[in-house]
Amino acid sequence: MNRIHLGMIDGAVIILYIIALIVIGVFISKQKTKSGNLVSEDIFLGGRTLPWYKVGLSIFSTNVSPSMLVAYFGAAYTSGMVLANFEWIAWIFLVLLSFLFIPYYLKNKISTMPEFLMNKFGKKSHLFFTYFSMFSSLIVWSSFMLCIGGLVIEQLFGVPVYISTFLIIIIAMSYSLNGGLNSIVHTGMIQSIVLILVSLIIVFVGLYRVGGVSHLVASVPHDYWTLFKPTSDQGYPWHAIWLGYPVLGIWFWCTDQSIVQRTLAAKSIDDGQKGALLVAGLKVIMPFIFILPGIICLVLVKDGIFVPLEKPDHAYISMVYGLLPTGLIGLALGTLLVSIINDVATGLSSFSTVFALDLYAKKINPNASEREVKKMSKKVSIVASIVAALVAIFFSTVDKTLFDLGQSLGTYIAPPAATVFIVGLLWKKATPRAAELTLYFGTFLCLVFGFCQLTGFPNKEFWPHYMLLCFYMMVILVVFMMVVSYFTTNSRKAYAVHEVITQDGEQKYQTSTTVKILWALLALIMLLIYYIFN
Repeated sequence: MNRIHLGMIDGAVIILYIIALIVIGVFISKQKTKSGNLVSEDIFLGGRTLPWYKVGLSIFSTNVSPSMLVAYFGAAYTSGMVLANFEWIAWIFLVLLSFLFIPYYLKNKISTMPEFLMNKFGKKSHLFFTYFSMFSSLIVWSSFMLCIGGLVIEQLFGVPVYISTFLIIIIAMSYSLNGGLNSIVHTGMIQSIVLILVSLIIVFVGLYRVGGVSHLVASVPHDYWTLFKPTSDQGYPWHAIWLGYPVLGIWFWCTDQSIVQRTLAAKSIDDGQKGALLVAGLKVIMPFIFILPGIICLVLVKDGIFVPLEKPDHAYISMVYGLLPTGLIGLALGTLLVSIINDVATGLSSFSTVFALDLYAKKINPNASEREVKKMSKKVSIVASIVAALVAIFFSTVDKTLFDLGQSLGTYIAPPAATVFIVGLLWKKATPRAAELTLYFGTFLCLVFGFCQLTGFPNKEFWPHYMLLCFYMMVILVVFMMVVSYFTTNSRKAYAVHEVITQDGEQKYQTSTTVKILWALLALIMLLIYYIFN
């Protein structure tokens, strides 16, 4: 798509929206500074005082990435509601996060995911996962989002990618460094609410323009409304989704620092679990916000209301410009840019958290004071920002769609982490040596297999669907970890997760009846949805 020419009002709305974001972040930072509470837990974990709605909305804002807006609209334009599986299946792993992981993390006052491995498996696994988490935060989050942001700004304002990328990183760093997680959480909440409202407007106006739901349903192929594509489908076969997504789900929702950091900041287990429940509830509506518009866009093109798209990925911008009035166009695009900035800041915050608490404070300078840790985290964040920007510029030159690039980055790093965390929590006989070898061997295996599949070596037909490959790799690693555990000894205290949670009988780490009932109601809703779209 050629450069978009914004009107003066829409341009002003975008600029004012971003300025407001910065002001809010700076204000929160100043409030914390005045109170004298800006210490490590404030910077990295919001002082562990976040209520459930802040936990949930901040996770949601982190999950609702610009790639979701652009890629989902485009993918739905060509494939339909099958994409909803990636949203609706997620609730299962949010349940896993709520009942299995959150109690363990909060009871043991875990601050980072490498810290979990230190407690469970020792120094070597901790050190490896420290670097793994830093890599994930910097490349999967910051660089990838910077790439999207750079391309969006280039399209909107004609600013070259290498300049727009550095503009975004400067803005993101300004409140990530000064306000820490509190700034990111509060700006993320605002961004989430605005994003939902703008997307709902697009849906309702789009339905009106196509003549209602009945015309929409009748105007596209029947398989656009099914959640279960046949196994022969080249894009999204049902067995690949249901076997491969659990691996991604465990890694992303239960072990990724950028997501889990929000639950670690909860003031209680009840707030952490209700926050996860809120995210799961929002997941119910997300396909109607982000996937349905892509189908609406297809009908608008078929009916001659919209001109044919150059690429499916242009569906989002086409819907914004074709359906929204002046002012709301600026708000929609401003929300997109804010989402980019928030995700970049999230990656930087996670990177600096892991570096400061797991590498610098534990390995480099164990005697460091709070001030020294804070100072070093800022320095490394600046360096990381420069690296992220350079990698983002490289990503912008890769001949691959944003959706494919994002999926590839996640799929090929998920199995080792998912294996070690889930086996480590559920199986008390897992040994430190097994975890260590699984991380090293698994990461090497995944990167090699991933590279070969992406390049088509030895040929494309040799490799299964990327989601199936992800599943196969985790099966291999689970078996590998269990076999190695059988032949090695566990020098550390062995326990299962339920024993750790309940061993001291502390009531505050028990799941409330209200939370259980709400999760049960959500399960019934999801069963009904899958019955309707079967």
